[in-house]
Amino acid sequence: MSKVAVAVIGAGVIGRTHIETIGSSQHAVLAGVAEPAEAGREEAGRLGVPWSADYAELLDRVKPDAAIIATPNATHREVALACIARGIPAIVEKPIASTLEDAAAIAQASERSSVPILVGHHRRHNPIIKRARAIIVEGKLGRLTNASVLYTFYKRPEYFELAWRRQPGGGPILINLIHEIDLVRHLCGEIATVQALASNATRGFAVEDTAAVLLRLVNGALVTLSLCDTAVTPWSWDLAARESPSYPPQPIAVQTHFLSGTEGSLALPTLEHWRYQGSKSWFSPISREAVAFAPGDPYMEQLNHLCRVVRHEEAPLITAADGMQTLRATLAVHKAAQTGQMVVLDQDESP
Repeated sequence: MSKVAVAVIGAGVIGRTHIETIGSSQHAVLAGVAEPAEAGREEAGRLGVPWSADYAELLDRVKPDAAIIATPNATHREVALACIARGIPAIVEKPIASTLEDAAAIAQASERSSVPILVGHHRRHNPIIKRARAIIVEGKLGRLTNASVLYTFYKRPEYFELAWRRQPGGGPILINLIHEIDLVRHLCGEIATVQALASNATRGFAVEDTAAVLLRLVNGALVTLSLCDTAVTPWSWDLAARESPSYPPQPIAVQTHFLSGTEGSLALPTLEHWRYQGSKSWFSPISREAVAFAPGDPYMEQLNHLCRVVRHEEAPLITAADGMQTLRATLAVHKAAQTGQMVVLDQDESP
């Protein structure tokens, strides 16, 4: 079976991650790179693949089987619609767009044309998350009652040399917390209401550096999320899950996600499953099992999934419409923090 030819549009940090992943793939081959910056041209030259400063020109010239869109958020709508118009399935990096209006335009065009648009919430492809979802679906936790998520880490001062990272919209809610919002939806259920507080007291920038979020799910469970990008801690998925070689391994296993139910509980990323073997009572011994799983690179798993979607072997794990709901809930965190009011998602304004 021939490899799926994938064009990468945008060769920044995340674009280069996708390029490296394709280079190691048994199922995909890099069709070309679209990137206006000189570094993109140099990267394409080093790899011996077609390059263009204009993504449309590249798509028309190489006619790839699929594309990965890793351009700035505000351009996602334009680039995704161009792929759809050419019948090219694509992964759009998270968030799907910078506004709900743009997200809805992508989702509607994908649905009308039947051209799959996937959203790059790569954690859903992590074997840890796949195993956790299976445990929940199998009913081993019973009815979910509550969950707690820690996403606290430290961004060094150099990160904020780019002005947009010091302005509203460039902070950890939209850049980082969106990953957790998507995992909550994927593992725990749809979100009904959002309450939040945000603070910029540590750095004093216009953008938030800390947030506390309370979600009520449609199934009645409550979820708390603690977010900070100026705290020296190991309690973040990126540092604890060991899914990226960019982060040093922790000296001990660290847990960041705690899911509780009427029949048991689960800690992630360690996949520790807690439950009673006999009668359920806090006076009874509780057992702990470290659930086995086969480690894997979520970016490679995501790429393999894209190849199977292109070959009509699988349906998209996260569609454009699904990604839009994650964006909607994340923007609701901003709104709740700004207004001090609870945001009811099914009553919030539609795009």
